[in-house]
Amino acid sequence: MSQDSETGKIRNADRDLIALGIAIAAILLFIATGSSVLPSVARAIFGEGGSPDHLLVNALLLNIALIIFGWRRYRELMSEIAERRKAEETAHQLAQTDPLTGCLNRRSMAEATDLLRHNSIARGQALAFVMIDLDNFKQINDMNGHSVGDRVLTKIADRLRDRLPKDALLARLGGDEFAFVMAYDRNKPGTVDDLIIRLFDTVGSTMDIDGVIVDVTMSIGAASDGEIAADKADPLHNHDAEALMHRADIAMYQAKKQGKNRYFWFEASMENELRFRNELETGIRRGVAAGEFVPYYEQQIDLETGELVGFEMLARWNSPTLGLVSPEVFIPIAEEIGVIGEMSDKLMTQAFADARKWDPALTLSVNISPVQMRDPWFSQKLLRLLVACKFPPNRLEIEITESCLHENVGMVRSMISSLRNQGVQVSLDDFGTGYSSLEQLRSLPFDRIKIDRSFISELRNADASSKIVDAIVSLGQGLKMPITAEGIEDKQILDTLRSMGHLKGQGYLYGQPETGRQVLERLQETGQLSTDVEVASDSAQAADDVGTDAADVDDTAPLARQMSKR
Repeated sequence: MSQDSETGKIRNADRDLIALGIAIAAILLFIATGSSVLPSVARAIFGEGGSPDHLLVNALLLNIALIIFGWRRYRELMSEIAERRKAEETAHQLAQTDPLTGCLNRRSMAEATDLLRHNSIARGQALAFVMIDLDNFKQINDMNGHSVGDRVLTKIADRLRDRLPKDALLARLGGDEFAFVMAYDRNKPGTVDDLIIRLFDTVGSTMDIDGVIVDVTMSIGAASDGEIAADKADPLHNHDAEALMHRADIAMYQAKKQGKNRYFWFEASMENELRFRNELETGIRRGVAAGEFVPYYEQQIDLETGELVGFEMLARWNSPTLGLVSPEVFIPIAEEIGVIGEMSDKLMTQAFADARKWDPALTLSVNISPVQMRDPWFSQKLLRLLVACKFPPNRLEIEITESCLHENVGMVRSMISSLRNQGVQVSLDDFGTGYSSLEQLRSLPFDRIKIDRSFISELRNADASSKIVDAIVSLGQGLKMPITAEGIEDKQILDTLRSMGHLKGQGYLYGQPETGRQVLERLQETGQLSTDVEVASDSAQAADDVGTDAADVDDTAPLARQMSKR
């Protein structure tokens, strides 16, 4: 309790005593004065004596007024104090509990856990902290409204109370996160597992909210203090409830990551993995701003003639601490933290500058993230970037995955049409692994189909896979869509694909992806560089501005500035 609160109570008590003192003093004076005045007043009324002393009569009346005033003031102060105490109790309860569910809140949960853990250690028991997060709760709110979402939360809280041990602590930490803490016998660790499994069956089940059927699943993470940590640097050695809560949260994150609707116990490796993930996020944000993400290029070959027809741009992270990082590592994280658009713009700006130095007959393919395709202005942004970089739209081919079609077919159709109207070609990437149907292929204006490498890589030893590729090639021919095969890694695969018709292909058989400088050297040897004087001048100026000597990749910011001035 605060010092101000204590001071206020002392002042109230002083006022109580003063008011009560006034009333008591007035009563005593009334008794003393009345004993002499009232008999004379009575005799005067009945005509048996002279008039009473007016001074004493006035004093008596004043005493009566003081008694009434003091008593009323005392009652008012007592009522005021009772209301204030009630308000303080309500405020204390609100500060300690969640107003929606009546559970403890995060702050009070930490304090209560510390006390419970101290008591459990004294009794030789262990303590389990269990974190619960409702899966896809935002979708429940969005589809049914927040009133239904609130009802779901209160029902979850009620179900948890009914099934937890009487001495367990239950809290709503915020949003759709709940937690409970329970003491258990160190020799029976399965007690907690049994309880959690029952919670999945009972708490996370279908609910009927005023006729609205809601299916609820949960992801759960658990952590136990077990034996008291021998390492004094470990927060759990000092009975730190926050450390226990943090570990349960990490375990819950692991449950989310592994597919939701499951539970995990905390392990030290999880914390290391999460720490590495956070370092990656920080590094990616810093790397985007610092220009650490660079384009590499994989050759695309006409399988029938063996001629080079273009390149696919592949992103790489040239990290100062991790070295060259594959896109399989950083692309999903960049999508989650919302920097994929900025990263892609910078990579494409560099790629457009590199490709302007190539022979104009060579095309450039760029993969587009499904996250970018959710932006209704993506096509306009891409076309503006092409104009700013002075790159011909007919030399660009963007590749989108089948997952984009599953999310918003109408918007994707509109964006594809807008890009194709300006000359940009659009191909369906990783065909056969996603959600596309024959109807979508027929109705969506794709220019090309790319067969996923998982089918191509098995051509060397699986007749069934050969039939699948044959079917995709026949489908492309029927829809008059050219085919690109990715993942060509040996001569046997190449020969098989050549027998299927006129295809374009790419893969490690033709070499590893190369930097922009390595591509320029390759094209210079084969005489496939641009002869455009303006491009050559811009490239020379960009090299002078950047001042690169042994670097693999040119910085295109000065080049973009030069072109924007023209």
